[in-house]
Order: sequence, then C-alpha cells, then structure tokens
Amino acid sequence: MASFSEARETPIEQLWDEIDDVHAGMLGIEGSSSHLQPMAPFTDRKTNTIWFFTKKDSDLVQELKPGKRGMFCIIGKDHDYHACLSGALEERLDKEKVDRYWSATVEAWYHEGKSDPNLTLLALHLDDGSIWASTGSALKFGWEIAKANMNDNKEPDVGVHRRVTFA
Repeated sequence: MASFSEARETPIEQLWDEIDDVHAGMLGIEGSSSHLQPMAPFTDRKTNTIWFFTKKDSDLVQELKPGKRGMFCIIGKDHDYHACLSGALEERLDKEKVDRYWSATVEAWYHEGKSDPNLTLLALHLDDGSIWASTGSALKFGWEIAKANMNDNKEPDVGVHRRVTFA
C-alpha cells in the first residue's frame, strides 16, 4: 500500500521503490504521434536514469532523434500509486548495463543473447515528474467522500500529489 507519509517526505525514494516493484510501464517520445509502449524498467538511482532493453528496429528507436525527450508512466502493483516521469531519452548500448540487468526474461527476446546485433538500450535521464499516492482502502475512501459531502469547504483526503525534480 502506498504510504502518504513517504509520498510527502521522501517522494523520490518511494518512486524508485515503486518502479522496482513493477514489471512494466508505458514509455514514449514526447511530441510523437505514436502511442506509448509497454517496457520493463531497470533503475539506476545514482544517475536518475531508467534503462530499457529494446531492439534497434523498434518503433521507439526508429523515431528517436537527438535531443528528444521521453515520458514514462507507471501504475503501482497495488493500483494505489501512479507516476508520470520525463527526461532526455537516448539510445545507448552500454555493455556494463547489459551485463548488470541481463536476465533469463530479457534473454528470451534476443536469440543471439547479449551479442544479438539487434540488441540496444534506451536510457531515460529523469529530470522531472509527478507522483500520486492514493488510498487503497475502500472504507477510507468512502469515509472521506462522506465527510467532504457534509462540509462544503472540505475536499476528500484520499491521496497525495507531488511534483518531483531530479538533480
């Protein structure tokens, strides 16, 4: 369950934890007419970068031009956490990252393993985003709605929204 106190006090740490707990999110190029695509994220907290395995002939790589920005959206595994993140997006085949994040699941997509000629990575260098942590409790949600409906000056307290920036 998403913690409101973490969302208020340590939103970036909570964000990294939430990303690490999901299997995929939606990645796209800002300003593109193409739809966002499901991609598995691999986090590098020290550099504020999310890495994605992909193929050189994928739509994302084909549309990616120098200086373009990417957008990545996730929904937490308990559906009580949402985030939309953006930053510079680049194609970069980094052998150290391939070795670090390689798994049997990743290998299933590349018939020639780590030396597959179509293998590449995308790096999303985060600079900002928004997060929303919401209650997963139907009882709390109902109680907050009832309180708000009895008081014209009260909005329901069912979540926390924070804008985050990365240095």
